[in-house]
Amino acid sequence: MGEFGVNLPDAAATQRLGWRLGQLCSPGTVLLLAGDLGMGKTTLVQGIGLGLGIAEPISSPTFTLINEYLEGRLPLYHVDLYRLAPTQVDSLELEGYWDGSEAEPGILAIEWSERLVDYPASAIGLRLDTDPSGGRRATLTAGDAHISLLKKVVGDGLLADEV
Repeated sequence: MGEFGVNLPDAAATQRLGWRLGQLCSPGTVLLLAGDLGMGKTTLVQGIGLGLGIAEPISSPTFTLINEYLEGRLPLYHVDLYRLAPTQVDSLELEGYWDGSEAEPGILAIEWSERLVDYPASAIGLRLDTDPSGGRRATLTAGDAHISLLKKVVGDGLLADEV
């Protein structure tokens, strides 16, 4: 298991982190986004969309639950579980997005992922928190299969430290 930290002094840095993820993630990537309200989860997903070449504005799917953006390098599936109870989350059947059985393989970004009971072992965790020195801090975690990906993502012009 690898863990990397990235300081994000402003929304632009958060979007740049997303942009790198959008550029480098492969089909079938699942991103488990966590953090309190206002930490920048949607801003990060907007950056992912830019990295994928999606021109359509990306907004939070708080009320629609899942937004699909299909015109980029890969499809982007943006899920927001904020308004759901755990029993409602189970009924979404998100497995069809991460196993490719219901949707073309792409990037699945799940906000409020801590409400999930089940998710793929290969998922990348990304937690956004307030940084005591100002701005935000992203903590990215992944199994061995994605450590090299995370090194590329955080190593390009962003301050990163491997924990």
